[in-house]
Amino acid sequence: MAARKMVRRVFIDPLQTFIHDSRSIGIVLLFATALSILLANIPAVSDSYISLFHWSLDGTTEHAIEWGFLHLPNSLMVMINDLLMAVFFFIAGMEIKRELVSGELASLKQSILPVVAALGGMIVPALIYSQFNRGTHYMHGWAVPMATDIAFTLGIASLLGNRVPVALKVFITALAIIDDLGAIIVIALFYGGQLNIIYLILSLLILLTLLALKKNRSKLGWYTWLLGIALWYAMFNSGIHATVAGVLFAFTIPVKKLADLELKFHTPVYFIIMPIFALANTAIILPEGGLGALNNSFSWGIMAGLFLGKPLGICLACYWMIKQKWATLPTNTNWHQLTGAGILAGIGFTMSIFISMLAFKDSASQDIAKIAVLISSVLSMIVGYLWLAAKK
Repeated sequence: MAARKMVRRVFIDPLQTFIHDSRSIGIVLLFATALSILLANIPAVSDSYISLFHWSLDGTTEHAIEWGFLHLPNSLMVMINDLLMAVFFFIAGMEIKRELVSGELASLKQSILPVVAALGGMIVPALIYSQFNRGTHYMHGWAVPMATDIAFTLGIASLLGNRVPVALKVFITALAIIDDLGAIIVIALFYGGQLNIIYLILSLLILLTLLALKKNRSKLGWYTWLLGIALWYAMFNSGIHATVAGVLFAFTIPVKKLADLELKFHTPVYFIIMPIFALANTAIILPEGGLGALNNSFSWGIMAGLFLGKPLGICLACYWMIKQKWATLPTNTNWHQLTGAGILAGIGFTMSIFISMLAFKDSASQDIAKIAVLISSVLSMIVGYLWLAAKK
């Protein structure tokens, strides 16, 4: 008994404290990213490490493989980005639904400022990127600088303690959630494959079945999860990105179950799935020319979009709303602090890297995009922290 208590006190309790600390997610993701980049650039292990994630079951580069009548993911990378990330999108979808039903997005008055701010924070970066890459084949990546990483953004805000008012943290959370929803819509509309009508109809039928079960107040039983898996499978083969199934499934979950499920999925999603995603998608071979290789319109478009476009779009949108007297600044928040929140929103990371993987098929473009995202995200972290730490 004494030994068990000691093990709990020395190992389990500190681990649980770390897991439930809002800053921990960012720390784990940074470590996984640094480790991945390091392994990708050590000559002795680089090839093996990178090829591990692209190893396919049938030796081809096809997205799916046939197992009898089933069409399933063909490589570890597809399993991570299409299957595991669907679980991440499931928890993101539950957060969006909770906020829409009973949170900061539940009424027009509460939601209007973060909604318009999020729209400004998506449109301006996309426009800046497009100006840099107009007429090039990189235009397809216009959505890369649109996204905000909620985990990193809130993690940095938490480091600042009471220097960031509670109302501003709520504003950042709502903005990031709307941003996630916008990114999900963009992925569904612009970054899918060739549509398969049969699987689209099947996806719709499964979704309607789940909604009917919810309407009839059926319990969340094994059949619900089975239908959720079927929804993912149909979406995976429909031509719409499979991760969208996670969001759709989340919207069929009864409201009273959301908090409990978010708690259950928190640890496996943020401390297993997200680090695996980072390890797989940031295995970047640094260019021989160093940072000089980033001196092109492609990378400048991403960095300018995230680091400058995000705060510019958010602040302009907020200024316009407040000037029109359609909204007010969050409680106990001034323009200096709101600008700092806009700078932190330039932390793209997870969703920006994810979109870059969908937008470009060649590894060279993907790597440049990822490095640009990482640089601008780190800049946004540092500048945003220093800006908010400076009292005004």
